[in-house]
Amino acid sequence: MKSEKDGRRLRFALIGGGPGSFIGSVHRIAAELDREIELVAGAFSSDNARSAEAGAVFRVDPARAYPDVATMLRAEAVRPDGIDFVTIATPNHHHLPAARAALEAGIAVMSDKPATATLEEARELADIVAGADVPYALTYTYSGYPLVREARARVADGAIGRVTKVIVEYPQGWLATATDSKQAAWRLDPKRAGPGGCIADIGVHAFHLAEFVTGLRVTQLLADLGSVVPGRALDDDCQLLLRFENGARGALLASQIMIGERNGLRLRIHGDRGGIDWRQETPNMLVVHHSDGRTELVQAGDASLGADATARLRTPGGHPEGYLEAFANLYRDFAMLLRGGKAPLLPGIADGLRGMALIETAVHASRDESGWAPLIV
Repeated sequence: MKSEKDGRRLRFALIGGGPGSFIGSVHRIAAELDREIELVAGAFSSDNARSAEAGAVFRVDPARAYPDVATMLRAEAVRPDGIDFVTIATPNHHHLPAARAALEAGIAVMSDKPATATLEEARELADIVAGADVPYALTYTYSGYPLVREARARVADGAIGRVTKVIVEYPQGWLATATDSKQAAWRLDPKRAGPGGCIADIGVHAFHLAEFVTGLRVTQLLADLGSVVPGRALDDDCQLLLRFENGARGALLASQIMIGERNGLRLRIHGDRGGIDWRQETPNMLVVHHSDGRTELVQAGDASLGADATARLRTPGGHPEGYLEAFANLYRDFAMLLRGGKAPLLPGIADGLRGMALIETAVHASRDESGWAPLIV
């Protein structure tokens, strides 16, 4: 059945992402990369002047740079060229009210992670999503990399046998010293970020990547979260031991105080017949270890890639693709949903619930020093 959206670009509005934001421009570029989607409106800031300023930068019609979300949804609802979805690119405490307003207005939602500021809010959002007639998705960006999807396919096909060990690490160094930057301020503020700092900002990315590629759920964790820089209310350094549903053991390290580290997300999965190793800073290569001692280097564009990874590539082998292209793959999947198709690997509210459960379980278990804690959604 053909959708009325077939044959035209999908129109979206950005909530947040205004002046001083890194992620706003990333969303716009990623969404528009394949020319299936265009940014036409936004409530870019809670400050009307700053929202208008952002609208001018994004070359949005000045009349469609709105002072707040409610005004935007009302105005767009009566336009013949109104928006098809919103992207939420705000600090965490705005995620639930923005998503609720959009979904209740019949507007689809693409949201930054984590889903909300708290697990209780995520459960409320899950109920709203369940009752909505439009899609909801989360930008767990690293699941969009072609070789991450290749790794997932190979693990699912049994290429490394039964998974026995999972190591995922995400070191950064940009918060190693005290800073008053806008990007740091809200991430370190419990009122805007929620109960987790580093664990909520990048730890959930590492967690999602581990579950996404292995196809296994974490059932228990042992957490040690800390604030290394004096005066911080939220964690900036985390280490967790993990137990997976099949009995595999694992470890997750996430830190933002490791000087010299930039964006060192790395995933290693070992099975009883092999292992894989993927690094975000060299995303077009996947190392596959075989039990007979061979090590295989799989590269983007190789003829050996499976259908899903191949479909997510845009350039010939040897031409680097990275963060923006991975982000764009999520938007491509979302466009498929909006046009009535299927996108089974696109992260959604179930992933959001698990991410929030990880954050709150890790924070409480570390604070109470209560030992191994079950991960309950």
